[in-house]
Amino acid sequence: MPATKISPISRRLAMLATVASAAVTAVPASAETTATAMTVGATVTKNCILETTPINLGDIDTTSTAARDQTGSISVTCTNGAGWSAAADAGQTVGATPGTRRMVNGTDVLDYALYSDAARTILWGDGTAGTTPITDTGNGTAQDKIIYASVLPGQVAAHAGAYTDQISVTVTY
Repeated sequence: MPATKISPISRRLAMLATVASAAVTAVPASAETTATAMTVGATVTKNCILETTPINLGDIDTTSTAARDQTGSISVTCTNGAGWSAAADAGQTVGATPGTRRMVNGTDVLDYALYSDAARTILWGDGTAGTTPITDTGNGTAQDKIIYASVLPGQVAAHAGAYTDQISVTVTY
């Protein structure tokens, strides 16, 4: 039988196929494995963010027998499931209480009240002087609460001018 001539390229391809086959099936005789579990953990902490919008009661006619009403708001964003309470202090004016707050213009005062309901029956405050904090449970998104303000009628002793007060709002969670 005549000798078959193999081209150098075919010889190289045959060698490469043999080497590749050996590499795929080659496993060291002493190969061993081990496995274990890795724990991954995290703790979600309770957090809250508080934002407020101011209340501008506008022009007040102290000779009117009607209260002057306006609204503002607080926005509380707390961790989902975190119970929270928003309290408001009496403000900065001497003699004010959370139940009867006072704006000032020099030595003149103008009484006002803050409520957590549209009917203006629940005084918003810190739990003292007949007031109630606003409470809710966080859901991870902003929870807006309207604050209802009223300047009480019949305050004829107030002089013309700009009256202001500033209250501190505290969220406990």
